Amino acid sequence: MTEEEARAWLKDVLAVPRETLMKLERFVGFLRDEAHRQNLVAASTLDHIWTRHVVDSAQLIPLASRGEGAWLDLGSGAGFPGLVVAALTDRPVSLVESRRKRCAFLEAAIDRLEIGTRVTVQCCRVEALPSAPFAVISARAFAPLDRLLGLAERFALPSTLWLLPKGRNAANELDAVRSSWQGTFRIVPSITEPDAAILELSDVRRRRR
Repeated sequence: MTEEEARAWLKDVLAVPRETLMKLERFVGFLRDEAHRQNLVAASTLDHIWTRHVVDSAQLIPLASRGEGAWLDLGSGAGFPGLVVAALTDRPVSLVESRRKRCAFLEAAIDRLEIGTRVTVQCCRVEALPSAPFAVISARAFAPLDRLLGLAERFALPSTLWLLPKGRNAANELDAVRSSWQGTFRIVPSITEPDAAILELSDVRRRRR
């Protein structure tokens, strides 16, 4: 997928309004500028932001159509996927990020996207976040699956949908946790990277010993 195709996908598949696309353009420009001051995304992806980051995040939205309600994004970093989800939907979204410079970037990005009434930045480690249920939990490049499930299980109900973008080792990560965790697990191919996938989990619970 090229950068032009990524923009077209947002317009044609998700029906993103022109005004929202313009806000995303401002956000991408802000990200490029700030990337010279802190390591927000890999430098090799700066010329492919729309594909590697924006659409890579936005492709979670159709998958979450049955998980209506508040969205929790763990290890938000530069805002992927949580900030993009917030920009393209009406959902309340909580972004969890422990690094203060990243938190400041997220707050500034929220202002540029004009979504501050629905989006909060929790500047803390996941372990310090008060327990509360969420309809959707996402995490991208945050932690291996076994550790992630252990950290985030207290934010999930049986109905909670987990959407976890992974690389080429998605199937291996899933196989590695099956002895400790059970539920409904599905691997969804990514539309942006042929070797990448999204782990879609629900009814996640520990196996009884």
